[in-house]
Amino acid sequence: MPKRTMPLDHLKVSNAKAKEKEYKLSDGGGLFLLVTPSGGKLWRLKYRFGGLEKKLALGAFPAISLSDARQRREDARALLAKGVDPGAARKEQEASMLLEQETFEVVAREWHSHFLPQWAPRTAEAILA
Repeated sequence: MPKRTMPLDHLKVSNAKAKEKEYKLSDGGGLFLLVTPSGGKLWRLKYRFGGLEKKLALGAFPAISLSDARQRREDARALLAKGVDPGAARKEQEASMLLEQETFEVVAREWHSHFLPQWAPRTAEAILA
């Protein structure tokens, strides 16, 4: 039977102090606050998918509040209920966002194609290499 923990409140999270080693403050349902020796407070979600224990980074406190972290936990649990790994779903989402953005390579290739008629073939190849 899982261990029952008292849910965190804003005061407990705000007052969490750095110690010599990192430690966790559990909110329940796999959500916990990782307090680092440097004073960072990071929201993490521990879950199981495909028989493996995994951790998902949800953000840093105070940028991500306790209520936001709980909402993100529920979103991840909804994905798990559908049989989707929340970590893999996030990576796919970030990859698609990266493809939509104008990366340096996209801009450089546009620049290259614009000036291509002015260059000798050898120069054009050297620029892309």
